[in-house]
Amino acid sequence: MTDAGLIVLSAFISPFRAEREMVRERLPEGQFIEVFVDTPLAVCEQRDPKGLYKKARAGEIPAFTGISSDYEPPQTPAIHLKGDQSIDAHVAACLDVLRDRGVLRT
Repeated sequence: MTDAGLIVLSAFISPFRAEREMVRERLPEGQFIEVFVDTPLAVCEQRDPKGLYKKARAGEIPAFTGISSDYEPPQTPAIHLKGDQSIDAHVAACLDVLRDRGVLRT
């Protein structure tokens, strides 16, 4: 998709640095922009509409990130979004980095 000139956004939990680095290495230089959505575990549990954290704590979901499986936070993410900031602040931070890197021209 990037070869066609599209900006591709992928949102998922990627708990291990080695896995994120593997993806970075597969893309051309500068095309992988790591965004760290830094939200405390307690806040994630409060916001959990499906009750997955409760199930993980009860042992019903094995290898659940942050509960029974480790999470390795990025050491130098391109964008660091803190869980206590507004959505507008998050969007602005992302757009600023995309503009600074020449991905967006506005």
